[in-house]
Amino acid sequence: MISIIKRLVLVCIFIMPLIHGCAHLGDSENAEETPSQLMKEGTRKYGKGYYSRALTSYQKLKDRYPYSKYATKAELRIADAHFFNGEYDEALIVYKEFEKLHPKNKNIPYVLYQKGLCHFNQMSTIDRDHTHSLRAKKEFERLIHKFPKNKYADQSRIKIRDCYIKLAKYELYVGNYYFKMGKFEAAINRYRYLLENYPDLGQAHDALESMRKCKEKLAYEKDNS
Repeated sequence: MISIIKRLVLVCIFIMPLIHGCAHLGDSENAEETPSQLMKEGTRKYGKGYYSRALTSYQKLKDRYPYSKYATKAELRIADAHFFNGEYDEALIVYKEFEKLHPKNKNIPYVLYQKGLCHFNQMSTIDRDHTHSLRAKKEFERLIHKFPKNKYADQSRIKIRDCYIKLAKYELYVGNYYFKMGKFEAAINRYRYLLENYPDLGQAHDALESMRKCKEKLAYEKDNS
């Protein structure tokens, strides 16, 4: 009996440190990460292009520590992570919220530029609706108006020209579509709109030539009616 008790005591002596160590390990694993740790973790993942993983870290930081000195940066990085992950609609929502909450923040020119890019990167082929082209142009113009000397304003001017080219090609495409359908008056209206609004973007010659053909078709129809 005494021998069994001794054995039990020895087993307890051996096991207790292990249990104690595991308890500490569990505490360590369950310990809540600090704002600094979460920012460092998110930045490391972001830098490697693991945007979804980085997003998780930044979101934790924002939710757990909304008044931390890292919170504002985390908000912007959340938008960026969505953007570089190709989630433009989600990114746009977060950029808009950032601008609303921090209108005086030094990063607002960048935010406006990114908002424009969210639309710009979704501009469709010429045969599709061009709502994104118009919205991108609007955001870039807004940035130029508010921060005309900012470096993002210079980049916006280039993007605006790209938007105009896209819109001009769309008008030419629609005009040509009406022409093929025999709707010459409608075609002329689209060609005229192109010439009035996008005269120097490379489509003017085609629009003028197509307009001439439309008028010839209308004259022929009139003479033979």
